[in-house]
Amino acid sequence: MHGGMRGGGGGGGRGGGRISSGDFEAQKAANAEAPKIPHLLKRISGLFVPHRNAIILTVVLVLIGAAISVIPPLLTQRAFDEGLFPKGGGGPNMPVLYVLVGAMVALWIASAGLGVWQTYLTATVGNKVMGSMRMRLFGHLQRMELAFFTRTKTGVIQSRLQNDVGGVASVLNNTISSILGNTVTVIAAVVAMLLLSWQMTLVAVILLPLLVIAQRRVGQVRAKIAAQTQESLSDMTAITQEALSVSGILLAKSFNQQRAETQRYGNENRNQIRLQVRQQMSGQWFFAIVSIFLSIIPAIIYVVAAYLIIGDVPITAGTIVAFTTVQSRLLFPTVGLLRVVLDLQTSGALFARIFEYLDLKPAITDPPTAKPVDESRVGHVAFDDVTFTYPDGEADKPTLRGVSFELQPGQFAAFVGPSGAGKTTVSYLVPRLYEATAGSVRFAGQDVRDLAHEDLMRHVGIVSQETYLFHATIGDNLRYAKPDATDAELEDAARAANIHETIASFPDGYDTVVGERGYRLSGGEKQRIAIARVLLKDPPVLVLDEATSALDSISERVVQTALDNAAAGRTTISIAHRLSTIRDADVIFVLDHGQIVEQGSHEELLSRDGIYAMLHHQQNVPADALGG
Repeated sequence: MHGGMRGGGGGGGRGGGRISSGDFEAQKAANAEAPKIPHLLKRISGLFVPHRNAIILTVVLVLIGAAISVIPPLLTQRAFDEGLFPKGGGGPNMPVLYVLVGAMVALWIASAGLGVWQTYLTATVGNKVMGSMRMRLFGHLQRMELAFFTRTKTGVIQSRLQNDVGGVASVLNNTISSILGNTVTVIAAVVAMLLLSWQMTLVAVILLPLLVIAQRRVGQVRAKIAAQTQESLSDMTAITQEALSVSGILLAKSFNQQRAETQRYGNENRNQIRLQVRQQMSGQWFFAIVSIFLSIIPAIIYVVAAYLIIGDVPITAGTIVAFTTVQSRLLFPTVGLLRVVLDLQTSGALFARIFEYLDLKPAITDPPTAKPVDESRVGHVAFDDVTFTYPDGEADKPTLRGVSFELQPGQFAAFVGPSGAGKTTVSYLVPRLYEATAGSVRFAGQDVRDLAHEDLMRHVGIVSQETYLFHATIGDNLRYAKPDATDAELEDAARAANIHETIASFPDGYDTVVGERGYRLSGGEKQRIAIARVLLKDPPVLVLDEATSALDSISERVVQTALDNAAAGRTTISIAHRLSTIRDADVIFVLDHGQIVEQGSHEELLSRDGIYAMLHHQQNVPADALGG
């Protein structure tokens, strides 16, 4: 395997001492428990701080709504005792009854209106918090080093953004109103019940503390199941991303593994179903008991009221009706409050997974004193005694060992050598996609660790063997390098990359959609579009990582012409497998086991009869005339 393909992160050097994020998902796979995040509740609360005004208004509406909810039962008592059955007898007092009923209807209408307003506020706040959290997580992942992505499945990362953030949506939308509304409603109902009869109130609430204790235990179980469910969702998303991509489908079809892929997805799907059922069912007996308890209390109240009447405690029919009305209204807010607290415990596992990603520290960051690239020396590249070891490699077997070289602006340098010699690693260290373990990489005369990384990347263009194109038009893919590029600039770059005539031959020209990863185009066409994209960026330093090794000989010649045009006037670092592509390089460095063992021009290296000469001979004997 190629040295650069091992993955790994920029450990060592000035970045030493960081906790690598590379093994993150491997560790998580062995532990489905929710991660332990310090001050989790405080951090969740902090998400709502920017929306304090809307939350304060929501609280006010909840309090007003709760206060209104207490009044109708008290009016019900008066409707019975003063409207339907007045003390003086003589039948119902219709004027009083009309006023009381009208007041109750008005209060219910007002309560409904406040509820709609409150729902709008909570939905707005909840979705803004969720959107902000999703953007924060996406932006943080963009800053993670390349090693994190080479060792973490894309589907797992997608699951954190979609499933985990989406999983807390209902909590973000409903938590404020549910907790405040239900809490205030329960308190208000209890106060109303106390005003009506403290004796019957004691009977109605005596078991509530036990329910709270039981609820906490149920919540702990559900949180654990939720963590396992999200891990399963991550696996399902990863399988989907791998198996249903164009590359995955081609691989499955070419090896007749469609059934195996379906079975793999089916196994995880069954696991997901099992976990979802467990999560739904956990706590159902608890809520059933709560509902039964709260539902039978009215019947018990009738018995208690009878004993109170026998004991000469003044209890009227209106008091009993009003009390049972209030008590029956305890059912939904109490169950709702227990459910939302349970959801908070469950969603705590999801929040913990989100914060766990947010707490990952990028291995490659700008120092506080980061400098811009010195434009007067741009194009100068040098390695000073550079050693590099991937974090998953053995310390005594570094990929690069004591590599030193210097390139002047405009110079064309090629790096060749056997597979695994460390050639691609050189191309990664120049733009600081990885960080040297020891020694220093200098760009424009400055250590790359002292430069602002965005400014460094602005001066480097990369054309790799695996060209990546977005599922968009050719024009959109080209403008990724320069969003404000004119049509004329696109055409000039395409001409220089020897691809304009091909694009012009398409029915839609530059508006042709290339398909996922550019699969509607040939390999040579994709490479030339990638070269045109780099030319549009117009960087002073160009890195070519085996840009033609996957092409046939005809496509290679066309692409090589485009590469020669792209390299003109730029410092070019070419990682080469086919030696025919770098015959005209100003200097060729031969790497073997992570060290530069030879350097010179093509003719000089051939005359030394060393490793380069051996590689040249292997690629030019009749059986290997096509390269490889």
